[in-house]
Amino acid sequence: KLRTAIKHVIKAVKAGNKNAAQAAFMVSFSTVDSIADKRIIHKNKAARHKRRLSADIKAMA
Repeated sequence: KLRTAIKHVIKAVKAGNKNAAQAAFMVSFSTVDSIADKRIIHKNKAARHKRRLSADIKAMA
C-alpha cells in the first residue's frame, strides 16, 4: 500500500499533471502517516518519504 501510493505520486509528477500529483500526494500523505503510526515503518522514514514527494511536486511549479 505504501509503495503503491508513492508510485501514484511519482507517476503523476512524471506526467506533468500537477493537480493529479497533489491529489495523489494527499492520499499518500495519510497512508504514510497511518503506516508509521502502526510502527510498520519508522517515523523518520515516513517523514523522508513525505519530504521527497513534496519537493517533487514543488519542483513542478
